[in-house]
Amino acid sequence: MKILVPLKRVADPDNANKVKVNAGKLETTGLEWKPNPFDEYAVETALRLTENGANTKARLGEVIVVTFGPKETETTLRGALATGADRAIRVDATDDQLDGDVIARALKAIAEQEKPDLILCGKQAVDGDANQVGQLVAEYLGWPQATFAGSIVSEDDKSLLVVREVDGGTISLRVSFPAVVSVDLRIVAPKSVKSKHTADTHTYADGVRFAALMAIMAAKKKPLVEMKLADLVGADTALKIKYDAFELPPARKAGIKVKTVAELVEKLKSEAKAL
Repeated sequence: MKILVPLKRVADPDNANKVKVNAGKLETTGLEWKPNPFDEYAVETALRLTENGANTKARLGEVIVVTFGPKETETTLRGALATGADRAIRVDATDDQLDGDVIARALKAIAEQEKPDLILCGKQAVDGDANQVGQLVAEYLGWPQATFAGSIVSEDDKSLLVVREVDGGTISLRVSFPAVVSVDLRIVAPKSVKSKHTADTHTYADGVRFAALMAIMAAKKKPLVEMKLADLVGADTALKIKYDAFELPPARKAGIKVKTVAELVEKLKSEAKAL
């Protein structure tokens, strides 16, 4: 099984208080970068689908990670290579050249070159929260898709049984390759991914795997190629989504103290209009 996994770096959501806005633009200086969590889940899912869980060093398929960004985003790709991905692609671009549609069209071009069985992506990026790329690339390729996967079973490496959460329960979908699947956070539970290569009795650790020092060093020798955005999407680089400006929410007013419950109720009625 050959799997292509888009992987984006985002500002660490745990450091949202460090975000600054200057003249309507976001200031990224000083922010810490990390892989988008849902994309990390997609990488972990791809690794589980292409290995025998009892021997994770023997890859029984190929996992290719791809990111869009400047040279420094290669650190994110090397991290994925260290956890077990086989090779990486960086599409040279800046944030102001990208939106979900441009990325989806570029991924379509890469998929036509690489011919993967599966494109496996996170359901959304935690910075823009657009939730568009997986659905768009499936439409452009004409491939079946399953979104928000909470568990996946590969019985024959030719199709997947995908269980996704919906309002009021779950729904099971079977998609034949080639296909596009986006994953949700529950996909990295110990029993959420079942490969045909892994015994039913095997249980993974909860969450994504971490690379050992030896694997990090070895990842430096794995193939990483650069592509040009214009070579993938041609002259049609116009963005369909543009951000005009950003502004921080207004500062909250200081609270007040009350002496009695009766006074509190009165202020909730007359000032806060909450009652």
